[in-house]
Amino acid sequence: MNSAAWFRSAAEAAPGLPRVYCFTHAGGNTAEYLRWQPALAAAAQVTTVTMPGRGHRYAEQAPPTIDAFAAGAAEAIAAHATGPFVLFGHSLGAVVAFEVARRLRDDPRLLHLVASGAAAPELMPSERVVRAAALQGRAFAEAVGAFGGLPAEVVAAEELHELLLPGVQADFRLVAGYRYRAATPLPVGITLVNGVADNHVTAARVAGWAGETSLPLDTRWAPGGHFYLSADPQPVLDVLRELTRAGQSDLLI
Repeated sequence: MNSAAWFRSAAEAAPGLPRVYCFTHAGGNTAEYLRWQPALAAAAQVTTVTMPGRGHRYAEQAPPTIDAFAAGAAEAIAAHATGPFVLFGHSLGAVVAFEVARRLRDDPRLLHLVASGAAAPELMPSERVVRAAALQGRAFAEAVGAFGGLPAEVVAAEELHELLLPGVQADFRLVAGYRYRAATPLPVGITLVNGVADNHVTAARVAGWAGETSLPLDTRWAPGGHFYLSADPQPVLDVLRELTRAGQSDLLI
């Protein structure tokens, strides 16, 4: 397969660093993560993962399920990675990154999974997401806006909905169709980063992540709500810096 189509990386990163493969939220722009590269310059190469049918891959057929997306991404990462890597995902992206980690569980290059803005996979999809995915037009825009995913001016501007919402709604439907399957815990660590004011992802709803790894679960809370990292990505950057620097140390042993 041509794995290159899946990825975009910041050109200024130094060669030979561990990679962070990033998966975005529903309707998100993966290019936002490339702005993290200067902050991780000495620690990691930021590499975004674009789903078929989105972004620069808009002309391709979108995967029908999260499983299909994860299977393709896992195959592409296995072919693309040249050294240690971390998987990072926010919201929808966290579920996809988790399913990718399951498929790459035996790859010794996989260092860690960082899941942001996501309840435990066994609790997905939430009733709130399922209800939102079934809505149309302004009702859907308002539901997405309640998550913090759309500015108020976009929710109010119905003339923009036809242009901006189809991809977001398709992503919500992916999440609504997700079906968790129990499996042996991952042999790699999992770090959670969530907004302390996120009423959709509470301490009770993230507790189940502990059963997805054979190692101690690392849970961290950041100021803000569901999209805390848009205002201040520092909590995530701190985690990624720690993990990838540890990965560099392992290469020297």
